[in-house]
Amino acid sequence: HVGLSLTWIPISLELYYDRGNHHEFVSLVKDLARPGEFTQSQTFDFEFTHVEKPYESYTGQNVKLRYFLRATVSRRLNDVVKEMDIVVHTLSTYPELNSSIKMEVGIEDCLHIEFEYNKSKYHLKDVIVGKIYFLLVRIKIKHMEIDIIKRETTGTGPNVYHENDTIAKYEIMDGAPVRGESIPIRLFLAGYELTPTMRDINKKFSVRYYLNLVLIDEEERRYFKQQ
Repeated sequence: HVGLSLTWIPISLELYYDRGNHHEFVSLVKDLARPGEFTQSQTFDFEFTHVEKPYESYTGQNVKLRYFLRATVSRRLNDVVKEMDIVVHTLSTYPELNSSIKMEVGIEDCLHIEFEYNKSKYHLKDVIVGKIYFLLVRIKIKHMEIDIIKRETTGTGPNVYHENDTIAKYEIMDGAPVRGESIPIRLFLAGYELTPTMRDINKKFSVRYYLNLVLIDEEERRYFKQQ
């Protein structure tokens, strides 16, 4: 061989719609062995100091963000390459301001509801607590549910792709409500595969979550409000 090197790739961004074009950030390289021969097993110590890991590892529908080490044995004809992924979780603090969500929606002279969620930001093992108030009901509603929708946005400008994935459907009411009725909401997030919200990562992709309130009437018409 003509040398052994180890490369730390701090961030590799793979956009599935742009296959074969991986966006690798500035990498660090260490030479571990001079040219020669490997005749037996050898161990090489290494250390990369002051390594930045600003983003959470992520694998989604259309994008993958990974950190990894790449060992390369350089040879005259073809190199021997081995990669090992490293999963990064970022620590975060509770937000100083976490206001509740309140909103009134409806259809004129047919349906008027008010919904309230206790917070606007949740951690991955949190519980969504809220209430739905029926102020006017002139539609024969059959049942009501809350959906958790994950929206992955990749690309920029005219090449923006949106991928919506319904993570959970949770029925909160079965049967017709009456005016003045209040329906409680308690949705535990620990049972679902959620990721942190990711905003404009390297101007390449974002991941956001939405709560979708859905009402279905007896004729299977759907009324919904996304927040």
